[in-house]
Amino acid sequence: MDDTELIKQILAGEKQLFEVIIRRYNQRLFRIGMSILGDDSEAEEAMQTAYINAYEHLAQFEFRSSFGTWLTRIMLNQCFKARRDQTRASHIPEDSENLINMKTPENVMASKELSRVLENAISGLPEKYRLIFVLRELEDLSVRETAEIAGIEESNVKVRLNRAKTMLRDNLSHYIKDSIYPFHLSRCDRVVAKVMEKI
Repeated sequence: MDDTELIKQILAGEKQLFEVIIRRYNQRLFRIGMSILGDDSEAEEAMQTAYINAYEHLAQFEFRSSFGTWLTRIMLNQCFKARRDQTRASHIPEDSENLINMKTPENVMASKELSRVLENAISGLPEKYRLIFVLRELEDLSVRETAEIAGIEESNVKVRLNRAKTMLRDNLSHYIKDSIYPFHLSRCDRVVAKVMEKI
């Protein structure tokens, strides 16, 4: 069932189908959260808030862009808000090397030294390049979708992606897609349970 049909049925009262939406977009939103917030628990919290906001405003979705783009934009806005809140609390490190902490039990099991190297390399990118890299290379979004989400011109997406790639070591690119910011089933189930409980 595609997103359009799912949304129509959810709006018609089949609330339980929102779980399908959550599971469909969990990996993408988690990667977005990690690329901006750099902390898995904060990324999860932002995801839950984004899903709840999307659910509460689902009737306002006008199908002019893809639902995935709309939802990703909500997540991005939530991440920026969370980061602003953190900054006001004055405990966000500015050093990009400290933006990411991937030492969770799941990641220790799932990723070895290579994943740590990859994650550190990507987290070391300036944010404007890191976000484009995550959207294009990890999430396989089109240039048009990425431009819409990031609020920049398509030509700028291409420039930033090329710049991001040149900033990473050439031999990392073919390892990246399946190795970083993994979103394991246990985490997926946890996010689903928390969001469905609140809606």
